[in-house]
Amino acid sequence: MDGNIKTEIRELRENSTVAYIASINEAGYPQMKAMLIFERERSLGKHYFSTNTSSKRVAQFLKNPKASVYYCDSEQFKGALFTGTIEVCTDRATRELLWTGDECLAYYPKGIDDEDYTVLKFTAETVNYYDGEEAAEFSIDEALR
Repeated sequence: MDGNIKTEIRELRENSTVAYIASINEAGYPQMKAMLIFERERSLGKHYFSTNTSSKRVAQFLKNPKASVYYCDSEQFKGALFTGTIEVCTDRATRELLWTGDECLAYYPKGIDDEDYTVLKFTAETVNYYDGEEAAEFSIDEALR
């Protein structure tokens, strides 16, 4: 994999404040949702998002963990589409990865152990990178090298 493309993918992920996550609904159709990024450390292989345990998205991922996560820079017409699976995590250790204290309390008033606080752990298998007129697809193992 070209080192320059790898750097661009990393920069796109690092500089994004929002990611678009796709799940599969009960009828087999993809559904997209924008989600804020609260990760302190970002890798290409693992991506973490917080959401409500009671949400439609969590129910969809419990039935079908296949997912994609898209990051983009619309001004420079660049994008990275990661494809893989999502695990619904309610354990305290995973919750602590994204917990920001007062900010989170607005959504989860019972604190970090609020039963409606869930972390989605996305594990990437491939990444498609788009830059203007060019596109390239890589396995995540290749992207991590």
